[in-house]
Formats: sequence, structure tokens, C-alpha cells
Amino acid sequence: MGIAALLPGLHRLRHYDRAWLRGDVLGGVTVAAYLVPQCMAYAELAGVQPVAGLWAIIPALALYALIGSSPQLSAGPESTTAVMTATAVAPLAAADPASYPALAAMLAILVGGVCVLARLFRLGFLADLLSRPILVGYMAGVAVIMVVSQLGKLTGVPVEGDDPLEEVRSFLGSLGEADPATVVLAALVLAFLFAVAHWRPRWPGPLLAVLLSTAAVVVFDLTARGVAVVGDIPAGIPVPGLPGVDGGEIVSLLAPALGIALVGYSDNVLTARAFAARNGYTVDANQELLALGAANAGSGLMQGFPVSSSGSRTVLGDAMGTRSQLFSLVAAAAVVVVLLFFRPVLAEFPSAALGAIVVYAAVRLVDIAGFRRLFSFRPTEFALALATTVGVLVFDILYGVLVAIALSVLELLARVARPPSAVLGRVPGLAGLHDVADWEGAVTVPGLVVFRYDAPLFFANAENLRTQVVGVLDAQDARVEWLVLNVEATVEIDATAADALDGLCDELDRRGVRLGLARMKQDLRDQLARTGLLERIGADMIFPTLPTALEAFARRAPGR
Repeated sequence: MGIAALLPGLHRLRHYDRAWLRGDVLGGVTVAAYLVPQCMAYAELAGVQPVAGLWAIIPALALYALIGSSPQLSAGPESTTAVMTATAVAPLAAADPASYPALAAMLAILVGGVCVLARLFRLGFLADLLSRPILVGYMAGVAVIMVVSQLGKLTGVPVEGDDPLEEVRSFLGSLGEADPATVVLAALVLAFLFAVAHWRPRWPGPLLAVLLSTAAVVVFDLTARGVAVVGDIPAGIPVPGLPGVDGGEIVSLLAPALGIALVGYSDNVLTARAFAARNGYTVDANQELLALGAANAGSGLMQGFPVSSSGSRTVLGDAMGTRSQLFSLVAAAAVVVVLLFFRPVLAEFPSAALGAIVVYAAVRLVDIAGFRRLFSFRPTEFALALATTVGVLVFDILYGVLVAIALSVLELLARVARPPSAVLGRVPGLAGLHDVADWEGAVTVPGLVVFRYDAPLFFANAENLRTQVVGVLDAQDARVEWLVLNVEATVEIDATAADALDGLCDELDRRGVRLGLARMKQDLRDQLARTGLLERIGADMIFPTLPTALEAFARRAPGR
């Protein structure tokens, strides 16, 4: 395996285009200013010390920058995996609270191992089940979760709850406790961000918002007016090492590690593919498994906790024009610098401004144009996107995506089980054979029915093929001597389809009609030979093209 395949990020950095530098540096600084307080909050959510969020982000950013296949994805702590970490570790640490950090770190290492193992078995193909409607709906659902999660920071209202609906209820019930200064500051930051995006899109709006709001806190002493700030940031960087966890605890963490890996990978690939679709590049699903595994292992060795990727940080970087993972390296370097030298600066960063930046990023995640395009293309795909959004909100990210995948597969089966079909005939002045229902003046050859079935033949539609063929034969005015199936869409068949074809042969025998197959691929020929159907149909009724079938019919039925 070459360096470009194993370390695509490193390969991209070695062939760096200097025109990307401005966007990558601004994006890295902006993301760093955003992720420091965010990752500290996620660490508290996971049940560990806030500084563990900063310890986790450094290896995650650096390793993903080298191994990940997306030039824009921002790896690191994320809310869902943080909540799952707390759920998994808290019962194990109940008897010994001091073991909590070590258990969280070991859980991250196990999540990394699960992802690497999945990469060895090349299970990244599972990401192919995530269709465009799922991507659009997923991002909208994540955006709603992001907005709801910031209601408390935007208003100063205490918000509680385990899901978005409970958080909204808690928020509405405590609106009377809103802090006016916090609300005004958040509104001004939001207005500033959207104004810059509209009138000065090339300006680093989020970065300017961070600097201006921090300056406002200091100049106007907003903390005395009730505006909350990030506060002190602990110093120091730990020495990498394995956490002290015994074998029994490791076994207990295996099942949660599998669940977190599934959630983290779903989030990782969905976010990466969404931005890849927006910006015209591709991501490697198997490589993402390896990158996510390395990021989690690195986080665990640095006394962190399980990580995934952040849609909000990714969209912030995208808004600043990031083009490569240099922005992640810049962000990681900025975190190191902050931990060592500039902690007092971020201590004055107002939480309301952080919430406003999150809301701004969330709004950019909702692809209204994508929803409209899906609705105009096929209403069922629009409904699938909405179902994904609702599923993410109601069932959480993993189960919401699984529900959407199940609906997507069912919708596909419904279309393949009842596919379009056509009787083919000649159109005056037009070469070839065409659907007689689509062309006025199209005529069929008397005594011959050429039938096209527009789907692979398998258990879900085998009986439908027989029903449609019988219906076509019954609808003919003249006696049918030959029925030629155009099987170009049938690459292979299963046992159910083979039995259905055998039953169709019986039906045609009773009617005195010969069955022919045209445009058959070699794999299908081999399967029909093994079932005995090829011998039953007869080698003289197998045609490489439709014109050869017409010629054979003309030779065997002179004058037609």
C-alpha cells in the first residue's frame, strides 16, 4: 500500500497548493477559538475533567489530518459520543470514582480498535447505504440538535433534558429567567455573523465575532451584568500512556465501544460525504474507519475519551475557505499554544457568543435547496429525507440513521419489485426497437412479442414478471408464437427467480408459445445452464441482440 493510500492527508500536504494557505490558516484559527470551550463542555458531558477535552482534541486533529480522506472534516470530541461515554463509564466507576478518567480513556482505545478491525474487514461499504436523502435529512436533524443545545447559552436560561424535546420544554418553562444582557449579546453576535456572511462573505466572520465579543466583555465588564464566560482553562499536556484498567473492566467496555464506534462512524461518514458532495470531491469510507480508529486511540493514550467528528466545526472551517487538513494542524497547534501560554484570553470568551456561533453554523447545515430538489425529483425521496430528520431528533443519531436506511431499502425494494416494463416494436424512421406505449405509430411483429423487464430478476419481483407476461399475452389480438424476453437488466438470478422462469415456461408451453431470451450476459447464461433452464429453452432461442431475434423469427415464419 503506497503512502498516498495509507496517509492521504500527508500526501495532500506534500502536494500543497499555496493558494489554499489563507483559508486554511484562518479556518484553523477560527476552529481553534471555537473548539476550545466546546471540547471542554463535551468533556464535562462525558463525565471527565474539562481539560480532558483539550487533551483529546490534539491527537484527534493531528492523526486525522494525516490519515483521513476528507480535506475538510474536523475530528475530535462530539456531543453524542460524549453522552454515550458517560452512560457506559458511570456504572463501572460507581464503586471507584477515581477510576473514571482511566475507564473513559480505555473506552476510546477500544473504540479505536473496533474501527481498525472494521477497516481490516473492509466494512466501509456499509456507508454506501447512506443515500443523498439520508445525507440531507441527517444534516438538518443535526442542525436542530445543535440549535436546541445552545438555547441556554443564548439566553442564560437553565436548560435540562436528555433529548431535544425535553430541552425545549425545559427552556420554555424557564423563559422568565432569561438574562437580558446575555440575550442582547447573543442577538448582536448572530446579527453580525449573518451580516458579514451576506455583505462581506470573504471576511472571517466567526473569528471577528470571537475577538469583538471577548473585547466587549472586558471593556464593558459584562460579567458583572450576568454574562457567563468560559472561565479558567487548566494548563498542561499529559504524557501519552496506557490507562490503568484491569481485564474485567475492559471486557465490560467492549459492547459500549462497539456502539460508540457505530455512532461515531455514522456521524463521521455522513458529515464527510455531505461536505464532499457540496465541494466536489470524494471520501473513502474504509479509510475513514482507519482515521477514526487512529483518532480514538490517540485520544485514549492522551487521557481523553471517545471522539468522532464535528459538523459545526467542519462548517466553520468551510465558511472560512478551508481546502486541506492543514487547518486541523493549525487548530491543534493553537490549542497547544493556548494550553501553554494564552489561557487567560479565552477565559473571557462569553458563552453567549459561543452559542451564537453554533447557531450560525447550524443554519448553514440545513440544505433547503437540497430538500426542494428531492421534492421535485421524487416525493418519496423528499419524504425519506424528512424521515431521517425526524428519526435523528426522536431516536438519536444512530437509530435515526438506521431507521432511514431501513426506509431507503424498503423504498428501493418497492421500486424493484414493481419495475417498469415494455412491449417493444418498430417505429417508422427510427432504428431499433422501442416501447410501443411511448411512440405513436409504433407497431409490433405479428405473432412475436418482445418484452423488456426493467429490473434485475430476483425473489421480490419473480412473480411480478410472470404476471406481467401473462397479462401481455392475454392482451394480444393475434395468436402469439414467440415471446422474446429482453434480459439485459438481469445480471444474475436467484433460486426463486429460476423457479419463476421455469413456471413461465410451463405457462407458455400450455399456450403453444416458444420462449426466447435476448441480450443475455454470460453470468446469467451459466446460472441458467446449472438449473437446466438453458437446455429447456433451447440454444436456438438464445439471441445476442434483438435484431437477431427478429431475423430468426422471420426465417422460421416466412412472410412475417
